[in-house]
Amino acid sequence: MKLSRYSFAAAALVLASILPVRAQGDPEPFFTTKELPDLIRSLPAPPDTLSAAFTYDIMRYMWGKTQRPDSARAAMARRDAVWNYGALLGELSEPFGLAISEEATPEIWALMTRSLATTDQMRVAPKAFYHRKRPFERFHEAMLTGEEKELSGEGSYPSGHTMRGWTAALLLAEINPSAADAIYARAWEYGESRVIAGAHWQSDVDASRVAASIGYSRLQTSPAFRAQMARACKEFRRLRPAALPADGRDAFVLLTEAVPDAIFEIRYFSTYNFVGDRIDGYLAPVALMTRQAADSLRAVSDDVMRLGYRLKIYDAYRPQMAVDHFVRWARDRRDIRMKESFYPDLNKNVLFPRGYIALKSGHTRGSTVDLTLLDAVSGKELDMGGTFDWFGPESHPDFCGNPDTGVYDAAAAARSPKGLSEEQFRHRLILREAMLRHGFKPLDEEWWHFTLRNEPFPDTYFNFPVE
Repeated sequence: MKLSRYSFAAAALVLASILPVRAQGDPEPFFTTKELPDLIRSLPAPPDTLSAAFTYDIMRYMWGKTQRPDSARAAMARRDAVWNYGALLGELSEPFGLAISEEATPEIWALMTRSLATTDQMRVAPKAFYHRKRPFERFHEAMLTGEEKELSGEGSYPSGHTMRGWTAALLLAEINPSAADAIYARAWEYGESRVIAGAHWQSDVDASRVAASIGYSRLQTSPAFRAQMARACKEFRRLRPAALPADGRDAFVLLTEAVPDAIFEIRYFSTYNFVGDRIDGYLAPVALMTRQAADSLRAVSDDVMRLGYRLKIYDAYRPQMAVDHFVRWARDRRDIRMKESFYPDLNKNVLFPRGYIALKSGHTRGSTVDLTLLDAVSGKELDMGGTFDWFGPESHPDFCGNPDTGVYDAAAAARSPKGLSEEQFRHRLILREAMLRHGFKPLDEEWWHFTLRNEPFPDTYFNFPVE
């Protein structure tokens, strides 16, 4: 492919007509398209189809197809194909060390979306000018990600996904330099995903990383960008104190080691939970807690063992990415697969207002646990009159009685179709009193939920995976 990159006055008129117009509500760019570097002038043309470079492109396309049988890598490529800010920033949140969202990190979100809206403009002109045919079109083959209809006829050079991903990595590494290695490693895979998907040639991806660096350097010249970067860095320092380890996991222990007598049923690693899927961030069926909380829970375990019971643990530390998964699920009103098992009497639209799901969870601070009791001899769960993660008033500790005084309310139980028996109420008290004796505090909405009173990280929300 040999094109003159300097005699395109006519082409410029065509390009001007196809440049995207910013829709109402879109992030405001820091620069207009005309104020940004011209990638047609600053990048080399894509390889000629008779060149050795294009032969390498074909070899890399074939390599990409060999990666597709790897289910984990294929799943990553499919996630990386989603073209929106939330999906990209969700993937980079884990190496960054903090979950990024419009609600939880508004200053970082504003920096990222405005910056990406700015640099995204740069890819339009070279795509139209070179109009390079994509790999799946040249070979008439299906893509891994099913984007054929969406991408057919659109220029392949450069890769918009790769450019966006690498720009995001440059920005996040500036905010959190200690995590730069992990951020760049994930962003590199993000670009390679486009080769595996069949959406782009390797040379598209390689050039796009250079293009991202060009756009990033232009952003640095904007006073508005520098001011927003300062606000984002300040927000990061507030949410992630510098005294913490890079991701915080050194402050945690495995509960299987700290509380060896406990039984574990990690619901969010399975699909039997109120969402109906394995939850993001749960890479193994294990439970983690801060060392301080684990020590206190060991004391609880020893205490109830003397009474003839064992602890059964459903959940402990929960990464922010898992909470974000809950939030996405709650906003999808169509997904009610698990309604009959966990919230038959409620509509999903009340789960946020009633506090069953929140943007932040005490579990993410590492010193909260969800648990129940087993009979040590029979191995059966004590009948608590309700199950873990049941959304409803029946889960409240004060349902059919006063948990502080231990007084059972038989009249209230008789009035409710799901009223607790006195034995069920007493079973809840056994767990509650043991937890309170050893430094935990209860939650008003869930009889199974307890948080260490003197938790070591009361203002820190971790995001490393459970593994």
